[in-house]
Amino acid sequence: MDDSLEAPRGAAHSDRGPARSGRPAHSDRGPAHSDRGPARSGRGAHSDRGAAGNDRVGPVDPRLSLSVPGLGELPPVLRLEDLVTRVLAPNPGLWALDGTNTYVVCAPGAAEAAVVDPGPADAGHLARVESALTGLGARCRWILVTHHHIDHAEAALPWAARLGATVAAGSEAVAGPRGRLLADGDRVELAGASVDVVGTPGHCGDHLAFRLESGTVLVGDHILGRGTSVITYPEGDLLAYLDSLRRVHDLGPDALYPGHGPEMRDDPSAVIEYYLAHRQFREQQILAALSGGPIGIRGIVEQIYVRTDRGLLGAAEQSTRATLHKMLAEGTVAIGRDDVVSLLGQREQP
Repeated sequence: MDDSLEAPRGAAHSDRGPARSGRPAHSDRGPAHSDRGPARSGRGAHSDRGAAGNDRVGPVDPRLSLSVPGLGELPPVLRLEDLVTRVLAPNPGLWALDGTNTYVVCAPGAAEAAVVDPGPADAGHLARVESALTGLGARCRWILVTHHHIDHAEAALPWAARLGATVAAGSEAVAGPRGRLLADGDRVELAGASVDVVGTPGHCGDHLAFRLESGTVLVGDHILGRGTSVITYPEGDLLAYLDSLRRVHDLGPDALYPGHGPEMRDDPSAVIEYYLAHRQFREQQILAALSGGPIGIRGIVEQIYVRTDRGLLGAAEQSTRATLHKMLAEGTVAIGRDDVVSLLGQREQP
């Protein structure tokens, strides 16, 4: 769900609620995900109407001009490049978009593979991943997990037991007692290939990305194939998230393969730059909301997210809190009693 928190355009489930097993996020899952994935037609900059007379035009998502599969149209299994096959998990919905992308990483002709983000513990999904491994003539040596949210990590330990693999993750709870704890700068070796670990905290503290020798980066929920990732307070840390975006940008990726939504091969650096600009835009909207004086956090949310279903305002509020705590750390705002926010130097009304 993107932090603009609108209904996905062209979503197959937009009139009927989340398709099949789509579920709202909670503290275990974390609301990853996008609302406004690029459909297949280009659009200009979008407008977020806030306080009366204060319309602001946001940055343009460069993916909107591209032809990409619509929401719900990703193929269940697709060979993305020589090293990578994507297997789509059957958990689509408002929070997981098309479903969780599970990646099988295997060098051509090699006997070992890594499965990245196994996703939900679903028998049909496991069967498709096993079929992909059989087609490659490889056994699963590693199960790599980008972060602990259940739509990425639930199947890690049971699949490892079934496949005779080792789980490697940034969290001991995910890796398990026999797994490998990963950190930024580590390398995971496979027959004929290696995977470099890139620390990308921000969406959550244990978030990792995986860089392949091809120049592709598997980015989990750090960057999505549709829209932008929600950073919620207190689990998410926006300062860390922005640093992580810059870190991935500095890698000069040839492609980004996200945890949800389609792959990004056309100018992936431009997508990251859009993500950075989008976060700056949100801060500008908050500053505009505060320009008339101190206001409660809920009041800020209602000014910024005026086109959002009221049932999603709780998620919008958590995203806004993450931005406000970044601004608080930087000395831009103060948060007083009853969650009243003011610019430094503004006086809260008694």
